Amino acid sequence: MSRVKRVVVSGTESTGKTWLAQRLAAHFSEPWAAEHAREFWDKHGGITAADLDGLARGQVVNEEAAADKARRVVFFDTDLITCVLWNDLLFPGACPHWVRAEADRRARGNALYLLCDADVPFVADPQRCFPEAADRERSRRLWREALVTRGLPVVEIRGDWAARETAAIAAVGRVLVI
Repeated sequence: MSRVKRVVVSGTESTGKTWLAQRLAAHFSEPWAAEHAREFWDKHGGITAADLDGLARGQVVNEEAAADKARRVVFFDTDLITCVLWNDLLFPGACPHWVRAEADRRARGNALYLLCDADVPFVADPQRCFPEAADRERSRRLWREALVTRGLPVVEIRGDWAARETAAIAAVGRVLVI
């Protein structure tokens, strides 16, 4: 992997990942990679277990295209770890084996994970499925555990939108001076 720092904005649904990735990209004048699954859903109207391989491949393509344009840092609106988590939640047993292995391999090359808390209001859309507070909290714990058990560099992002942006900018700033 290149010397470009890779920062993943992670977390369960409706926690501001896309918004934060875009804000960080604008603040640092660097590129960001969109979540491929959202693009796919918008184009095809849904996702099935048969789509999981292609979704993971599309996520990697999005990440690498953005990384190729970066000078110092690139921001990813999710990553393969999130693909694995959603695969397991929505299509138990259907996650391609290579996706699990590649998620772990790629995660070790990321400089930072910004884990967005579920402490902001849920915004419904057709792609979201866990609006209840208990489900959001369970999902938050699942995402956190996936990062922490892998020993990845994680900064938890919480609070209102301004607090999230400020904390994320500061965390990325610390990574850039390393």
